[in-house]
Amino acid sequence: MSEGNTILVVDDDQSIVELLRDFLEFENFQVITACDTAQAWAVLEQSSIHCIVLDIMMPGQNGFELCRRIRAESNVPILFLSARSDDVDKIRGLTLGGDDYIVKTASPGEIVARVKAVLRRSGSQESHISVWDDGRLKINLSTHEVFIDGKNISLTPREFELLRLFAEHPRHVFSYDRLLHKFWDGVGDKHTIRVHLSRLREKIESDPNRPQYLINVWGVGYRFEGG
Repeated sequence: MSEGNTILVVDDDQSIVELLRDFLEFENFQVITACDTAQAWAVLEQSSIHCIVLDIMMPGQNGFELCRRIRAESNVPILFLSARSDDVDKIRGLTLGGDDYIVKTASPGEIVARVKAVLRRSGSQESHISVWDDGRLKINLSTHEVFIDGKNISLTPREFELLRLFAEHPRHVFSYDRLLHKFWDGVGDKHTIRVHLSRLREKIESDPNRPQYLINVWGVGYRFEGG
């Protein structure tokens, strides 16, 4: 999993950058660092990056703004790294397209584990079906492409893996706890899931307020409806 994957670490705290570099390189990741968003964008334009560990509060443009800019062009996994643990920042980061949100009190080992987890999910290719198609929504599990009425729509790696899971198990109810353990290693809460499912509904549902695919099972979790 690690070998051949390049991680971009963006943080203006050099001590954190060096610590993460040491731990990631020990796990055989290639590491590129940037001290601000301008430098990070220059790296992204010149290098193939498999995952970004992105600080939020930095001089100049912040991590949220960089994430928005990246998501306009790329679905590369993004893990926000922040000194703040409040839900407002977490929800904002996930809404903008972040795949995970890590508080800086986490150990370097935990951060590396979360990087591995998001890479594992975004790179998974195993499936017993290759294409799910009901005439309106088409999910190509081999190419990681999703189409609505023939138009290709862009999903983040986390959004695609969520949709894959639901499409492969139609009408199966997935509890909040199960989704948290599968996609967030048990770290997070119902808000984390709701933000991602809400964003996914915005992309695939005709009316996100009256979903036909991603159905909320009140107090339990979600199920996928479709032909």
